Amino acid sequence: MARVNDAVQAVLDRLVAEGREIGVQVAAWQGQSQIVDAWAGTTEKDGGAKVDGDTLFNVFSVSKAVTAVAVHVQAERGLIEYDAPVATYWPEFGAAGKADVTVRQVLSHVSGVLRMPPDVTPELMTNWEWVTRRIAEMAPSYPAGSRSSYQAMTFGWILGEVVRRTDPQRRPFRDFVAQEIAAPIGASDLWLGIPDDAEPRVAKLDDAAVYVAPDGNVMREATPLQVDLMPDPFERPYVRRACIPAVGGIFNARSEARFWAMLANGGTLGGVRLLSAERVASFAAPRPHFDDADPVFFGMVVPIAWSGFWLGGDALPPVSAPRNMRALCHPGMGGSIGWADPDSRVAVAFCHNRMFDTRDIAEDSRTIIGDTIRAAL
Repeated sequence: MARVNDAVQAVLDRLVAEGREIGVQVAAWQGQSQIVDAWAGTTEKDGGAKVDGDTLFNVFSVSKAVTAVAVHVQAERGLIEYDAPVATYWPEFGAAGKADVTVRQVLSHVSGVLRMPPDVTPELMTNWEWVTRRIAEMAPSYPAGSRSSYQAMTFGWILGEVVRRTDPQRRPFRDFVAQEIAAPIGASDLWLGIPDDAEPRVAKLDDAAVYVAPDGNVMREATPLQVDLMPDPFERPYVRRACIPAVGGIFNARSEARFWAMLANGGTLGGVRLLSAERVASFAAPRPHFDDADPVFFGMVVPIAWSGFWLGGDALPPVSAPRNMRALCHPGMGGSIGWADPDSRVAVAFCHNRMFDTRDIAEDSRTIIGDTIRAAL
């Protein structure tokens, strides 16, 4: 639908001209058809190449949605039970009072296992065996199921290790995602660890407008300063090549939108079914402690479903963008987001390199783009 694409392109051009974005991509689907493939700007501030449809962007926690789907794929195959303890599949994880933590509690961000090892470094963060061993050794911050406790980074390694251990082929998690999720739906640039030849296509981040949590905040336990979700360390070449499944995704909007379109269409895209329609329909059910103030998120209420997704209809950014509380979405540090609306069957991916924080819809590029797409439709 050319009018939808033209409307989005005009907004992207304006946002770049006004300095509100540097480089940005938007892709969207309705049903089984792509309706938006638009981009604008440059790959770095005050220079760089022009962004095109193949440019790659760090999407940070949007990665969690892909990791959650990997768990749901294994559940679909009968290899994971949501209410089974994580230690059923990963016995070492049961140490230090975590024996009863369930897969569902991790998906729901109520496991209490939010702390990263305090001795983590960027180099150690890229060592899957080291990180998973250290997480398994550590005690939880809160009793399992007692409260909201956003697992900013641990979410990925816990669930990724469960998937790896339940995979009959015992593939590295990066390979599981590439072969069982990305390839079947044609999402060739949905990377949890880029190959060498993708490096030149990655846009450079600008973090001038993003908030950095101070020392002493619980966020610093979940994301220690030395591995904070910032250009350094996430633009280091060895970090880009590592599988960091909660926050390390490097996607473009074209591939990410295919992922969300699969969900908007009830688990299928292009004749390939990854999940049953019934399972996808269940994903929007609220978790326990839905209204809890989350200490990692500065005491905010985070609208998370039991399934690992955020729900997308609240009044404030970032979850204002889908304008529907039944929509599945996931934001990422600095303003990236993707969502799937089951009612309109619209899926949108928003990728960019100007990191920002805002609670004002008038300043929120994501919500502006969502409103533009809905109005054009």
